[in-house]
Amino acid sequence: MDNSKLSGFYRKSPAERLEIIRKMAKLTKEEVGILEDTGSLGMETADMMIENVVGTSELPFGLGLHFLVNGKEYAIPMCIEEPSVVAAASFAAKLARPGGFETSSDDPLMIGQIQIMGFDDFEKAKESILKNKEKIISKANGRDSVLIGLGGGAKDLEVRKIDSELGNMIVVHLLVDVRDAMGANAVNTMCEEVAPFLEDLTGGHVRLKIISNLADKRLAKAKAVWGKEALEYSTKGLVRGEEVVDAILEAYHLAANDPYRCATHNKGIMNGIDAVVIATGNDFRAVEAGAHSYAGISGKYTPLTKYYKNEEGDLVGEIELPLAVGIVGGATRTKPEAKVALKILGVKTSQELAEVMAAVGLAQNFAALRALATEGIQRGHMRLHAKNLAVTAGAKGNEVDQVSGRMIEEKKISVSRAKDILEEIRRHS
Repeated sequence: MDNSKLSGFYRKSPAERLEIIRKMAKLTKEEVGILEDTGSLGMETADMMIENVVGTSELPFGLGLHFLVNGKEYAIPMCIEEPSVVAAASFAAKLARPGGFETSSDDPLMIGQIQIMGFDDFEKAKESILKNKEKIISKANGRDSVLIGLGGGAKDLEVRKIDSELGNMIVVHLLVDVRDAMGANAVNTMCEEVAPFLEDLTGGHVRLKIISNLADKRLAKAKAVWGKEALEYSTKGLVRGEEVVDAILEAYHLAANDPYRCATHNKGIMNGIDAVVIATGNDFRAVEAGAHSYAGISGKYTPLTKYYKNEEGDLVGEIELPLAVGIVGGATRTKPEAKVALKILGVKTSQELAEVMAAVGLAQNFAALRALATEGIQRGHMRLHAKNLAVTAGAKGNEVDQVSGRMIEEKKISVSRAKDILEEIRRHS
């Protein structure tokens, strides 16, 4: 690809960019049509959201069902391309009834970091900052009257000393209640506002002024109990409930003691959470960063969930992680499908949204552990994968089930086999 032809690409319209790429990549008329079909978002809106737009990309939009969270029923929008995730979360939520999920969350406090270099004495600088804490907070709040009017704003600050190869640093944490927003813009603006005053107080110079995605003051928690009888039922009576509980606990303790398993354990949690984050127009990269850094905050990478038996021998699952998500601002109000998702979900605050996400993460993790421990996760995964391959091979309507069913029966799941079966079906019909 000749990049010299891309000079000034950002100045061109989406149609002009698409024509350039069509010629350079030798796209067919059908391939161009795929990029032009921008769905509900629209090319004009997409072009305002990011740079160099030539189209949009879609994900399946499904609903997680059977969720009872703090006594309230939810149908939960989930956007994800991976098979089994929506079905597994729904099944786990069904098995958790009648109790469902108990959830709670912290106030929506975000951390803004201001890095200070070049000071002489840390203790004196710290004393000066803390002595002027109220002035610093007042200056920060002077930049966002709307947030203050909603009961949010800067509430407190912390002063930390960081040792580095370049010498000591001061990092001031500005703690901001962002109410129903994710909060990045508000926090970053406040950090910018107080930076010059902090330089005056410390005699140093400020470098970074930015939000932290390790939102450990904005935790969401969820808890559920899966009864022995329900777990036995989930195996169609093939495995005793007590055995299922023990098998899940053994799987959990591998994750608790082995980072290689723990990475996949936590990835499964995020399968569920990210799907809701994406559906609602929130920042899944920020949520991922916060979750995984929180998992390692002790110095050891650990599971975001924990499991144990209660006195009755039933399985108890709990989850705790930072969830910096919002229902106002950003793509939550720009993307049409995000607006619809929030309406379907019916949450009224960012905290309620975070709690629902925590419940989904716990459900998803439980479902994966149960499947791995009892029947093997590949069974359900391969069934949906076989359908995807059948569609890729060109199957339509009833042909999809016929082709996928044959592949599963033969234990030969591939596009080439799907094409052969499809050809055979059509030849005989």
